[in-house]
Amino acid sequence: MTDPAGPRATPTPPTSAAVARRAGVSRATVSYVLNGQAAGRVGERAQARVRAAAEELGYVPHAAARSLRAGRGSIVLLAAPADTVPVFGPLLTRFLAGFQTALHGLGYTGVLHGAPATSPLAAARAWAELRPAAVLTLHGPPLDEPAVALLRRAGTAAVLTHGPVAPPGAHTLLLDQREAGLRAGAHLLAGGRRRIGVVLPAEPGLADCAEPRLAGVRAAAAAHPDAEVRPLDLALTEESAARLAAAWPRLNLDAVFAYNDEYAMLLMRALQDAGHTIGVRSPGEVAVVGADDLLLGRLLRPRLTSVRAEITPPERIAGLVDELVRTPGTPAATHRLGTFRIAARDSG
Repeated sequence: MTDPAGPRATPTPPTSAAVARRAGVSRATVSYVLNGQAAGRVGERAQARVRAAAEELGYVPHAAARSLRAGRGSIVLLAAPADTVPVFGPLLTRFLAGFQTALHGLGYTGVLHGAPATSPLAAARAWAELRPAAVLTLHGPPLDEPAVALLRRAGTAAVLTHGPVAPPGAHTLLLDQREAGLRAGAHLLAGGRRRIGVVLPAEPGLADCAEPRLAGVRAAAAAHPDAEVRPLDLALTEESAARLAAAWPRLNLDAVFAYNDEYAMLLMRALQDAGHTIGVRSPGEVAVVGADDLLLGRLLRPRLTSVRAEITPPERIAGLVDELVRTPGTPAATHRLGTFRIAARDSG
């Protein structure tokens, strides 16, 4: 039903001038108080009046105006294409939660930007529209030199990308997935395994981690002329795991590095259902290694051997971002995000 009074106008947001009038102070005083710059400039009673007036009026400082005064934005954009966000496991999810909390303590707002995967330059244009103080890419296509240059011209003080090599002008946060494969492969080979399968997930967005992990296992096997490494396609479904388990006698593998704990647990159950024994107690058993060291894997029998990531504390990475924003001329460098080690248990 049409409103007889006609369309309702959008309410006009309150201004700092309205807050100043309500509190009986100047607009400059309002700015000092609400932007955290009142110490030594504004008395406590005046600060209280300003905050009370802002609360009554529902006033919130304008982010763009605040950025203009500060000479930089307060957004730290965490870029991950929308189709890769489900890739985030518990480890990365916990890291992001701690990282965003640490950023907030330093005066920044972490914003997860989940635009569809696209070219680096198109992605950089979309990010630059938000005028971020810093950009971190977490997944998807790594940035290239034109994309970094565009962000820099738009005023982004710090650009950090993922992967082993960063383009000129960008720092890189490195969690070397090849090392995860190297640790898993070396562990299996040390246990006498020589015919090793490596799971390559069928789900989209995982190749950036899966391919380096396969390369790491192959690097470990290079020192053993009698070792064989075979890629195995596997979707995260019971049907896919059952098909792979049914093919196991033909594949003639005695071990598998199953990408992560979820795929490892899925395949381990399918192998057991197909009559295979999991573990390392006898030559006829299949050794299984996962990654991420999930609690659930430790509750299985046999308990799951896993590659554990030792991640740099998120507070330290937030401090690095703050330092790079404040000193934008800092030469680009590689910063290790963590390392990997084996949590050896019963399965492999």
